[in-house]
Amino acid sequence: MKKFIIPIVMFVMLLSAPVFAWDVKTTNELQERMNTVGFKILNSNRIEKRFMFMAINRVYTRDIWTDVSSVNRIVWVKPTVIPYIDSDDELAAILSHSLAHGVDTYDGLMRGYISFLNYWVAPNKYDLKADKLAVDYMVNADYNPLAIITILNKIGKQYRYDIFSNHTLVSRRMMLIYEYIYTKYPSILVENEYKDNIYYQNFLLTSRNNRMMLLEKVKTNSTKKLNYKY
Repeated sequence: MKKFIIPIVMFVMLLSAPVFAWDVKTTNELQERMNTVGFKILNSNRIEKRFMFMAINRVYTRDIWTDVSSVNRIVWVKPTVIPYIDSDDELAAILSHSLAHGVDTYDGLMRGYISFLNYWVAPNKYDLKADKLAVDYMVNADYNPLAIITILNKIGKQYRYDIFSNHTLVSRRMMLIYEYIYTKYPSILVENEYKDNIYYQNFLLTSRNNRMMLLEKVKTNSTKKLNYKY
């Protein structure tokens, strides 16, 4: 009888395991998972550009956690991000955003060698563009794009103003991502596997007024661009 009970107990334990648990602990494990997730994104989206992925503590990156080189098309992720990631979805969110920037490095003069200047001149424009592309990349690769919101909520600094900055406040960025998902992929919000995730719940709490603005826009069939609040 015990021979039958043990497998049943193990099966129940697997079913009750946290949905967002992540087993990556070391740089080597991060590298292996980056390769698996990264190439799945590339192949699922038919991205006909070469990239490689590397887990390394670079001295300098545009972003504190991740970057993509316009010289050799390497997507870098710092191992210091490991404690903040709870799922392959969140890793896919980080990689998808960087890959969206990386695709731009194939355009422009000298085969895109100086394409990084576009980001320096208009980082806000290219970040918001990359956020939307990241949503599309994740959906096509069967990852949940709401993970972009949860990972941003954990690692994105919230400054006071973006009036004099080239970067959109993280609270507004998350809301713009939510609006894009709401508009283009509404079924993801209907069958929301992130509804019990504490970081997503915190986003819902802090974005309540902005989401009311979005609902009013939808209700009135407005096409105007919303200026989401701080």
